[in-house]
Amino acid sequence: MSLRPLWDAAGVAVVGASDRPGAVGRLPVEFLRRYGYAGGIYPVRPDGAPVCGLPSSASVVEARRAGPVDLAMVMVAADKVVGAVRDCAAAGVPVVIVCSSGFAETGDAGAALQDEVVETARELGVRVLGPNCIGTVGTGSGQVSSFSPLFSGESTELVAGGLGFVSQSGALGYGAVSLAFQRGLGLGWVVNTGNEADLGAAEVIAAIAREPGCTGILGYAESLADVGALARVVASGVPVALLKAGRSEAGARAAASHTGALAAGDRIVDAALRRAGVVRVDDIEELLDVGDVMSLVPSARGRQVRRVAVVTTSGGSGILAADAIDSQGPHLELAALSQSTLAALEEIVPAFGSTANPVDVTASVMSNPALFDRALGVIAEDEGVDAIVACFCVLTGTDVDDVVSALARVRETSGVPVVVVRTGADHLAPDAGATMRAAGLPAYPTPERGVQALAALSRMAASEHRDRAPARVVDVRMTAGMGEDALKQTLARHGLPVPVGRIALDRDDAVAAVAEAGGRAVLKAVVPGLLHKSDAGGVVLDVTPEGAPEVFDRLLAMGGHVLAEELVPGGVEALVGTTDSPLGRVLTVGVGGVLTEVVADVALRLLPVDRQDVEEMLDETRLARLLAGVRGGGAADRDALVDTVLAVAEVAAGLPPGAELDLNPVTVLARGRGVRILDAALALPEDAGD
Repeated sequence: MSLRPLWDAAGVAVVGASDRPGAVGRLPVEFLRRYGYAGGIYPVRPDGAPVCGLPSSASVVEARRAGPVDLAMVMVAADKVVGAVRDCAAAGVPVVIVCSSGFAETGDAGAALQDEVVETARELGVRVLGPNCIGTVGTGSGQVSSFSPLFSGESTELVAGGLGFVSQSGALGYGAVSLAFQRGLGLGWVVNTGNEADLGAAEVIAAIAREPGCTGILGYAESLADVGALARVVASGVPVALLKAGRSEAGARAAASHTGALAAGDRIVDAALRRAGVVRVDDIEELLDVGDVMSLVPSARGRQVRRVAVVTTSGGSGILAADAIDSQGPHLELAALSQSTLAALEEIVPAFGSTANPVDVTASVMSNPALFDRALGVIAEDEGVDAIVACFCVLTGTDVDDVVSALARVRETSGVPVVVVRTGADHLAPDAGATMRAAGLPAYPTPERGVQALAALSRMAASEHRDRAPARVVDVRMTAGMGEDALKQTLARHGLPVPVGRIALDRDDAVAAVAEAGGRAVLKAVVPGLLHKSDAGGVVLDVTPEGAPEVFDRLLAMGGHVLAEELVPGGVEALVGTTDSPLGRVLTVGVGGVLTEVVADVALRLLPVDRQDVEEMLDETRLARLLAGVRGGGAADRDALVDTVLAVAEVAAGLPPGAELDLNPVTVLARGRGVRILDAALALPEDAGD
């Protein structure tokens, strides 16, 4: 079923319409007329009294006789919504916006009523947006099917464009829409999803992305249910930027393992959105800034947008831009200009300027449009430049026109994306922002914001759907409460590298076990429920046969068994683990050892993963540098670690729901010597296992 009536309906029925000035049941009727909606407007109220001078009907079925109705706004009391939905279905209305509140947001009774509304709608073949929903807008058709006070403003005008805006929050969403309109950012489709009892943000985003002329989607979400749908939208060529609320861990469960503690909720959201190719932003301002590059910069999808040249008339702006670019690694880096480019710039830029990137062309070049044009052209033609950030301060008068002409020309002729930074009060050049927007140049007030928007463009350009083979599911047969020894034996059966070792049965057997392990061993207490053995004194290093009996007695007194393993020489300590989340099973890789949670340097991915994913995970953490060798140390066996992580991912695919596997430390030895899983812990839900 098409969702197009949400923004381009043939006719809109307002159920619960009122003629009282200021009433929410009157506002949609007013707004539809005020903003030029050409479709049918059908107020529905029991007494059939007129609303805003329009005749009303006692039911949607009756209103349907006057013309087509393919969208209804239900604005009656919560207990009357089910009846209203039945009326809409009888009239053949395919999509209903339930604006009424009093549902799941109020508690259990309201949630039960919300379920009844959705069940009724599904039985009758009607899709529901909401409840607790402020409504939708189609700027192209003037369809303001909303009661947001934004549209009561005397100076509010719809600014049409190629972006969609989908928000779970009504008031915040329309506040952001007002800011978008104020800056001239055009939005073609605006939808508030409310409680998302039926239609969710992902499905709405997918529907908008299919609209002709859609160049991108901006969204605000408080929960994520279908990241896969977002991934399909991005893969179709429509970029998505999302402000996902709830970064804090307040209220999150306390995780027992390192993996559970580090794979916290918001990290998982980041991993899921990264996999989907969605650009995540931190606030409304950044969301709209990204919207500017989405709408104004020609699609850079499939090309590299990483190496940035900075052109400025202010040394300070250039330095700030360079700092900002450095902070956006690996998405951006300061371009290294070629020798031929530097030589050409030397002929243009005065000696008191700078030809090194950032390029300070000075005010004297700026005062000569031909020279400025030439300098920009030289930079844009450098094969090592993917994008240009042009920084200016206190632009006034005709300077704006000259700058815009030159920048627009170089962008059109070279295809290199250009972002403008204009630091200065609006009154110095009141029309500058509109002039730059009209020329297709996104402009920002500070270097940091301009570079941040360019980094988002870089992520969008690099977004590439990659089909990953489903993980090979292996039957790991792990059970709740299994000790480290049994767990490691299971891991070894699936090709994972564990130290040589076994359980010591008594004092004499401990001596034999140490000898079997090479004469120098690690003894561990294997106690049910004891995950962090070293914290409890349950791990003793470098035990010899002579010292084995005393250590055995001490560890046995902790209430479990004693495991004797070979002493593995020092290497780079990594963490590898998996845990479940509402968005899928998560793989965690990062710096391991006793300071794991203090350092908290990990990368996350949703399964399945491939070798490229694992390589990228290592590069995102300090592990990459540690594995390469530091302070004269030799390189560690990175390839063996990647192989181990991929094997862990296969094991993770066979674990029952709710399982959490924590391997820490995984010691990576010198190149060619492999890795060893020194410690392993498994947490299973109580009902899992054999």
